[in-house]
Amino acid sequence: MNQKSEKSTEKRRKVLISFPRKLTRAGQRIVCPECGNDHDFFEVAQDVTITTKYIQNPDGSFTPQSDESTVLGDVNLYCGECYADLSQYYRRFAEMIF
Repeated sequence: MNQKSEKSTEKRRKVLISFPRKLTRAGQRIVCPECGNDHDFFEVAQDVTITTKYIQNPDGSFTPQSDESTVLGDVNLYCGECYADLSQYYRRFAEMIF
């Protein structure tokens, strides 16, 4: 078989790779596609158990010593400006918390 006929039997496929809108490659900053906010965000966790340990002071008041939380449900990310649901970016958000 010659080279020309070998090439004609090859199947070519186009692979489309899509990135979430407005997630820039340079700094990998999350930008709200609704309002352009790239600064203020908040997360909401569902079904959370919070355990706080306290000591009692001599005057009868309490002082927290430690907090522990366990998230049993979903966690969603929201824009802090327009409150748009940005949960599609949550994995990136969670990776960048230091």
